[in-house]
Amino acid sequence: MVSERSLEVLRVIVQDYVASREPVGSKSIVDRHSFGVSAATIRNDMALLEEEDLIVAPHTSSGRIPTDKGYRVFVNQLADLRPLSPAQRTAIETFLGASADLDEVLGRTVRLLSQLTHQVALVQYPSLNRSRIRHIELVRLAANRMMTVLITDTGRVEQRLIDISTDVDEAFLGQLRSKLNSSIGGLGLAEAAEKLAHLPEQFPVANTAAVERVAAALIEQVLANRQEKLLMAGTANLVRTEEDFTGSIYPVLEAIEEQVTLLRLFGEMEPEQNGFSVSIGKENASFGLGETSVLTTGYASSGNELSRLGVLGPTRMDYSNNIAAVRAVARYLSRLLGED
Repeated sequence: MVSERSLEVLRVIVQDYVASREPVGSKSIVDRHSFGVSAATIRNDMALLEEEDLIVAPHTSSGRIPTDKGYRVFVNQLADLRPLSPAQRTAIETFLGASADLDEVLGRTVRLLSQLTHQVALVQYPSLNRSRIRHIELVRLAANRMMTVLITDTGRVEQRLIDISTDVDEAFLGQLRSKLNSSIGGLGLAEAAEKLAHLPEQFPVANTAAVERVAAALIEQVLANRQEKLLMAGTANLVRTEEDFTGSIYPVLEAIEEQVTLLRLFGEMEPEQNGFSVSIGKENASFGLGETSVLTTGYASSGNELSRLGVLGPTRMDYSNNIAAVRAVARYLSRLLGED
């Protein structure tokens, strides 16, 4: 059984090791922190923590560093989340508020989060399998060239440029646009794709070729939206912490390049009561990420679908700051997308 003081010793070992990357000894704890007990008493607490596999000595006669289990206990006991500074909060609102559409919003989100945390930032696109068609727009660019624009209720905008063999006038374009929005507007993506396949049958033979090209482009756009997708930024931050990984960092870099792997990891990270999930070290081993920690939380899009946002980095990371940053960005992102 670990005492309250021993847990406090664990807390300062984690914090000091994260800050310095140096093993933490009993003397430095007594010198730097107000425990009101002797170094010998702190050594006894550290021995108890070591027996519980919460800390370990990386070298003979050295200080101690946290184990994966120690980080887990620290995170579970974490209560003193440092609030973001007013400057950081202003940066979030200013940087994200300037975004024009979902792609830009999410791109800015991961860049900002990687800067705030100095980790790899990840954001999952809204759950596109459950998206619905909000609007279809057709834009005539030339006599036989046009652009199809598909907009979903989650704010995703997908565009295609298409060439057609016959001249298309504005009158026909207006008729086709009206037909598309009345027949597939509000439908889920799977149902919309099925309807689009039969769209040419509803027009005169003279227009069939043009309608077929438009329908084919829109089906491609619908299918593109059904694929789960992640955006990532800040991989260079991982390289800068290469000393935190044993051996080569390249297997970690290869693992995070696999979107399917990361999406599967996101899917298996069950949110806790506070809506936050943390997966530490060996808990990620089956994904090739056994020396990393992943922190995620949910954000809501305008369609009220929850997707994941988070950071990935070495187990020696500033959990308090990173959790606070991820939460703050997720809240603002939900508010921003909910206004659309």
